[in-house]
Amino acid sequence: MKKNIVVTGTSRGIGYQLVALLTNAGHNVLALSRDAAPVSGMDITNCHCFSCDITEPGDIKRAAKFVKETWNHVDIVINNSGYLISKPFAKLKYDDFKTSYEVNVFGAAMLTQAMLPFMKKDGHVVNISSMGGVRGSAKFAGLAAYSSSKGAIITLTEVLAEEYKETGPSFNVLALGSVQTEMLEEAFPGYKAPLTAKEMARYIMDFSVNGNKFYNGKVLEVSSSTP
Repeated sequence: MKKNIVVTGTSRGIGYQLVALLTNAGHNVLALSRDAAPVSGMDITNCHCFSCDITEPGDIKRAAKFVKETWNHVDIVINNSGYLISKPFAKLKYDDFKTSYEVNVFGAAMLTQAMLPFMKKDGHVVNISSMGGVRGSAKFAGLAAYSSSKGAIITLTEVLAEEYKETGPSFNVLALGSVQTEMLEEAFPGYKAPLTAKEMARYIMDFSVNGNKFYNGKVLEVSSSTP
């Protein structure tokens, strides 16, 4: 069945691959990222995109306005936008933490809040976190801002699942292991991840469409390694 799906962080990596896979599967997609050019270049009729910074309230209002005027309802929200900075803790500045939380937590929260009025009980909000944000997993030096913010989005997901358990939608979070994306390459030059962005995007697509039938308020660790 065709779904109306909002995806953030679509200019590259997993988000970009998600747009291609979802539209090829026949779903309607609203692709949101600060740089709309890559997705615009796809020239796909069932994909709408415009420049959207999820840390800017005005941009989130534009996204909600589009949904209200064009779709009227949303089936799935995939909060995929991410910001990663790798720097020793002693050198991290306030702005490093601020940007990490604005993108990885606050922006996802505000976009979700804006989309909830258009979602029904069978809707699904999927937040993308990281294994680095999972309690008890292996942690890596230099990722204090990134991993702590990814831990925060996990807790937020659990709280929202409880708050909306009677009315819906469902809320789940995928804690991803390493994936070969531009963001990973920038943070860890030369590191080779076991999965491509397209492989992970395919998993996220399948889970987003079907996962709420089986899960709510769950943290699923999507990693081929044992932390």
